Amino acid sequence: MNHDAEMEAMALHGLLEANGIESAVVGPSTIPSVEFQVQVPRTQLADAERVMREARETGPASAEEAAAAQEAGGTGGE
Repeated sequence: MNHDAEMEAMALHGLLEANGIESAVVGPSTIPSVEFQVQVPRTQLADAERVMREARETGPASAEEAAAAQEAGGTGGE
C-alpha cells in the first residue's frame, strides 16, 4: 500500500464521476488488508476503462481540466 493510494483512488473516482460513470471508493477502513479500490457497475466497466485509457494518454492536465469543468457545472465534454 503506497502512501498516496487514497488520493489516487479519489482522483480516479472524480474522473469517472465527471464522465457520468458511477463509482465508489472502497478502502482499508472496511477491509484493512486491501488497498483502496475504485469500483464501477459492471454495465459501465467498458466506459470506465475507456475514460481511464484516455486520461493516461492525455495526461494529468486533461484530467484536472475535466474535474474543474465538472465542479463549475459543466460536463467536461462541452
